[in-house]
Amino acid sequence: MKKFFNYINNEVLVKAANLNMANLSLRIVAGILISKFIAIYIGPQGMALVGNLRNFLSALQSIAISGLYKGVVRTVSQVKDNAIELTKTLSTVFYFGFFSSVFLAFLCYYNAEFINDIIFSSNYNYSYIIQTLAIVLPFYALNMFAFSIMNGFSKHKYLLLINILGQILGLLVTLLLIYQENIDGALLGIVITPALNLLITIVGIAFRKSLMSSIKITQISLSVLNKLSPNMIMALVSAIAMPIVMIIIRNYLIDEIGIKAAGFWTAMTRVSDYYLMFFNSLMALYILPRFSEINTKSAFRKEVFSFYKTIMPVFLVLLLIIYLSRSLLINLLFTEDFRPVENLFGYQILGDIARVLSMVIAYQFLAKKMFAHFIILEVFLFIIMYFSSIYLIDDFGLKGAVMGHCLSYFMYFGIILLLFSSSLFGVLTEEGADDN
Repeated sequence: MKKFFNYINNEVLVKAANLNMANLSLRIVAGILISKFIAIYIGPQGMALVGNLRNFLSALQSIAISGLYKGVVRTVSQVKDNAIELTKTLSTVFYFGFFSSVFLAFLCYYNAEFINDIIFSSNYNYSYIIQTLAIVLPFYALNMFAFSIMNGFSKHKYLLLINILGQILGLLVTLLLIYQENIDGALLGIVITPALNLLITIVGIAFRKSLMSSIKITQISLSVLNKLSPNMIMALVSAIAMPIVMIIIRNYLIDEIGIKAAGFWTAMTRVSDYYLMFFNSLMALYILPRFSEINTKSAFRKEVFSFYKTIMPVFLVLLLIIYLSRSLLINLLFTEDFRPVENLFGYQILGDIARVLSMVIAYQFLAKKMFAHFIILEVFLFIIMYFSSIYLIDDFGLKGAVMGHCLSYFMYFGIILLLFSSSLFGVLTEEGADDN
């Protein structure tokens, strides 16, 4: 326990304060301001359409960079002192990401109407939004490429500054577009913000000019792709499946109950995203690197229960405060038109508790590279979430969507406990304690 607190005090909180907290806080403030503007100028209908576009953009961006970001950061940090391996890594990732994003951009641009009908239905015509998204997609891939290189070289201060400037610029442009163009402005702001972050690419290239000479098409290496492929597959499964399920559920709400109901559900998920951002940041800073160091079941058990005993009570108190102040939060984040969202907090929060409890243990999949287990469980989660949400929406209406979220994550948590039951609850022999 003492080691846990020392690590938190000396590493996690310092890093979070210096590198992530300002950026994280700005993201939350920006999200709140944008949600408020959407609520005021567009209403629940606009919230639903914006939600579908956000989910689609999230999946598309992940495909555009082929799930490479985390793998590139880790690989660059490992080979940055090896000129040959660094050249192979940068060249392979750059050209692979660039060509895949350009190919994807062409597909989106020339199939804009078809994509529009899937995301917005044939009742709305925002094909030009999809075409704009296609045009800026390669810029996003370049941004993430430069971002991952600088992250791999631990240039955190530069990343933080660039990220903050990019977010402020994106926020101001988005708010202005919403104010002037309403729903069209909101949708346009979502898709052009990644292009505004081209500052990241420009500064990244200017800061590491010597790296550009290392990027050569002749240095593309299949071995690099093979090394990164497990991370690519895991990242793509998580990043694509969830947004697609969200779009399907939201469209089902629109068809069965109405677009306002879909907007209320989207508003609830946005609130959930805000308070989970801090927890996800802490998980990435502490849990993943710590689990990577653990080689015994006893140490794994100790870390999991230490986290549950120290962090979870704080998280539960935070969620209780959020639940009790939900009426005030709706007034703060949205408008009176969003009052039905108040009835969705209970099941959403319960589901998020199960989600967090699961994530603490499930990070072991990533730390120990248990790729097959991770993918199978993620696919199971998305399938259960889809079927349970559809079934419960039919029986309970709008509340069924958050009930499905709650049921899915409790089932997911139960399976996680079964998989790691011997490590968490089994009797540890002297021999077994050394085998995780």
